[in-house]
Amino acid sequence: MTTQPPTLEDVARVAGVSRATVSRVVNSVRNVDPKLRETVERAIADTGYVPNRAARSLVTRRTGGIALVVSEPERHVEAFTGGVFGDPFFGRVVEGVVAHLRPHGLHPLLMLVDSDEERGKLVPKLRQEQVSGVLLISLHPAEDPLPRALTDAGIPTALFARPARPAPVCYVDVAHQDGARLAAERLIARGCHRVATIAGPAGTPAGQDRL
Repeated sequence: MTTQPPTLEDVARVAGVSRATVSRVVNSVRNVDPKLRETVERAIADTGYVPNRAARSLVTRRTGGIALVVSEPERHVEAFTGGVFGDPFFGRVVEGVVAHLRPHGLHPLLMLVDSDEERGKLVPKLRQEQVSGVLLISLHPAEDPLPRALTDAGIPTALFARPARPAPVCYVDVAHQDGARLAAERLIARGCHRVATIAGPAGTPAGQDRL
C-alpha cells in the first residue's frame, strides 16, 4: 500500500485556510499576515508537505537551480577537465558555492565550456534548463564573451573575478593590488632591496593588479 505525499490542499485543510493562502506562503509572497504565515508553516511541518519544484517551474519558468559555469580556452576535453578538477583552488571555490547553496535546498549544475562553439550554445542550454542564475568562472577573461552574453540575455549572473571587459555584471574578487603591496612591504621590512614578482598571466586583471 502506497501513501500519497501531502498536497497543498492537505496543508490548507490542517491550517484552516484557503489553498491560495498556502501557495502564497510556499512561494514566499510578502503580503501574508505574519500570524497566518506562522499557522501555515506549522501545518506544513505537521503534514510533512514538500513543495514540488517541477510543478512550480511550470508556472515560474525557473527551476530554482544555479548553474556553475567554467569557461576556458579551447583544448582537449581531457586536459580541460583535468586542469579544472586537479586545481585545488577551484575545489575550494566549488566547496564555498556548495556550502552556501545547500542550506537553501539548492545544488549547482556544473557546466564546462571550452570552445567558441560551446559558448555560443550556452545561453540556449541555460534557458532550456530554466536555471535561476549563473555563477561564472572564466579562466580567460580578456577574450571571454560570456559575461556580456549572459547579461544581455537577462540571465542573473555573478562572475568570479573582475571582468576584463566592461559588463553590467556583479563579481566577487580578491584585492590583488593590496595583497601585492602587503607582500612587498613585508619583504622590504625584512631588509630586501631587489624584489622579484610572479604576478600571474599578464592578460588577466588579477595578474595586472598584482604587478
